[in-house]
Amino acid sequence: MGNREALLAGARHCLMEKGWGRTTVRDIAAAAGGISHAAIGYHFGSKDALLNAALVEAMDEWGDQIWGTMSGSGDTEDMWAAVVDSFAENRALFAASFELLMQAQRSPELQRYLATAQEQGRRGLAARLTGVDESEVPDATVRTLGAVQMALLNGVLTQWLSDPETAPSGAEVAAGLRALAEATSGPENKQTARHRPYRATAANNKEDEP
Repeated sequence: MGNREALLAGARHCLMEKGWGRTTVRDIAAAAGGISHAAIGYHFGSKDALLNAALVEAMDEWGDQIWGTMSGSGDTEDMWAAVVDSFAENRALFAASFELLMQAQRSPELQRYLATAQEQGRRGLAARLTGVDESEVPDATVRTLGAVQMALLNGVLTQWLSDPETAPSGAEVAAGLRALAEATSGPENKQTARHRPYRATAANNKEDEP
């Protein structure tokens, strides 16, 4: 492993262990095996640029993993269960990604990366939900179905980061989607949805609300 790769690995380790704001040049150099501080400037220009690159690399890997999971699942509840599991397993990564959002406010390069990643995510979600290739998804579908699914994904992630004990399970997200579909499909269904509680799964062992 060359110095550049070692620095990326060290920076990823520090992001997971300490987060963005508390990671120092000394931390990264030590985690990379004692590489000199000057190597960071040589290969990346600055500590922040190195942390950006490390986090982008980690998020890209997670994206490939989660898209594969979502593409391989034909059931909405199974899909969301896999997504929620990934939140729990990668909590430190997502916490660091929120720090990346703050950094992007001062970095046009990061803003461009995030904009591209968001567009790819919306298109991928729309393709998964409609069952067609990404290249065949109309832009209007990306901007509606894909954007709403992306908003849901980010919203559930935020809940898991802020309060994992009460954040919804995959089954509860799926049940909520069914309730939302009924509640917004017409006056008659709205009335039905208003008076019929939803149980995510019997395995949850939760009483229906009155």
